[in-house]
Amino acid sequence: MLRHFPQINVSYAHSKRDYFIAVFTFFCVAVCLISDANASLEKQNALGVCAWVFLIGLLLGENREIRAQVGIAIIFATIGEHFASPFMGGYTYRFENVPAYVPPGHGMVYLTAVALGRSGLFLRHAREIAALVVLVCGAWSIWGISGYAEQGDSVGALLFCVFLGYLFKGRSPMVYLAAFFITTWLELIGTAVGTWKWAAIDPVLGLPQGNPPSGVAAWYCLVDAVAMGGAAPLLSRAKSVHGWIKFGKFRKNAYQGAENE
Repeated sequence: MLRHFPQINVSYAHSKRDYFIAVFTFFCVAVCLISDANASLEKQNALGVCAWVFLIGLLLGENREIRAQVGIAIIFATIGEHFASPFMGGYTYRFENVPAYVPPGHGMVYLTAVALGRSGLFLRHAREIAALVVLVCGAWSIWGISGYAEQGDSVGALLFCVFLGYLFKGRSPMVYLAAFFITTWLELIGTAVGTWKWAAIDPVLGLPQGNPPSGVAAWYCLVDAVAMGGAAPLLSRAKSVHGWIKFGKFRKNAYQGAENE
């Protein structure tokens, strides 16, 4: 069940860059969501511009594959945001929109999950961190369906089961583990300050859900899985297209050279 977890008793190297990305994103998430709690639409848009600048800056030190993954994550998550929020009403932002900082924010959140997942800390203590996450999220889910919670959370319990599937069956458990921390952080802050609110009854399942649902990390794991699975085919296709373009230019130049002779 843990075949995709890193090996035990291996000295994994620490990277200051990975920890910087994580600390920077955690800090930016808190500042952005708290600032947006009472912000105007203009300030919300300004936060979006800042988020794009920060994301581009962080991506300068990454390779093509990670950049492609981040791009896919942004596109997929943004489509999902518009479907789940304005269209379905699963959760609602203050202005009933998708704030300008959300697309680049998803890119930063995904990059943070990757950075933490490959960090020496997570690789060295993968099983201990996994046990902690399962215990904390499991207790949160049980609380949500116990009848003691102010708002029932059957959806959260279902999502927790999905999250366990990603964690123990997925091929990138370290990314999913890291995603739990950054996504739980942003969901708790965002809902606490009123930047967005989850519907008490899920519009699709018709079941009660928390604000936020306990297993909400599962939705972000879906974004991560799509990003990681789609990057290699995208780069391969781009390479093929680039090759055909170069071949076409070569044939054109060769043809023109033959005509000149």
